[in-house]
Amino acid sequence: MDTNRSIANEEATPVQDRFVKKAILLSWFTIAFNFVEGLVSIYFGLSEESVALAGFGLDSFIEVGSAFLVLWRFRSETADLNNNPDDGLRLGLERERRATYGIGVLFILLSVATAGGAVYKIVLMEPPDTALPGFIISSISLGFMYFLYHSKRSVALVLDSATVMKDAACSMACIKLSAVLFAGSVLYLLFPALWWADSVAAATLAVLIGNEGWETIEAARSPDFSGGCGCVD
Repeated sequence: MDTNRSIANEEATPVQDRFVKKAILLSWFTIAFNFVEGLVSIYFGLSEESVALAGFGLDSFIEVGSAFLVLWRFRSETADLNNNPDDGLRLGLERERRATYGIGVLFILLSVATAGGAVYKIVLMEPPDTALPGFIISSISLGFMYFLYHSKRSVALVLDSATVMKDAACSMACIKLSAVLFAGSVLYLLFPALWWADSVAAATLAVLIGNEGWETIEAARSPDFSGGCGCVD
């Protein structure tokens, strides 16, 4: 099932409209939560001299950018289809490609930022003043991002949307980073001598996230790109 053909299909319009609206609502939830999370994380990261927490805050703003891409793609396509269904079909696919490419770039940026923060922290060999803010923020983030990931994935499967599926993958990347921050915070709170553990894990995740970003970019560049996530029969 192709997202653009499905949205353009009059018989499927009520169902598609409902899930497009849900995708837009999830995007706004993502933007609001991650904006606040990013500000709080960067504030405490700087005040407590925690590079991992400050980098986590940067990741939150990248997630905001990803959500804005999804918001832009679906709101624009809905307007185009209402005005001219044929043009909406063509422009919708192009927006899907561009939005998917943009999310891939965000993955790369997230990978670079994560790796840079990990290396910087190891080179300094200076533990944060406390890991308590990181523990609290990562605990909240794990729960909320888990909800967002599954909600976005369910919408992506119905719409067969590569954009929403990759946005869900971006939420999964945030879950992994939240888990890294959580584990690093717990380890440092219990065993202060293991200050480097979260940096090593973050560097490993940076490689995995960077690979995901490159695969996303390559998929968007492919001449066979159809806008579908390939997860629906």
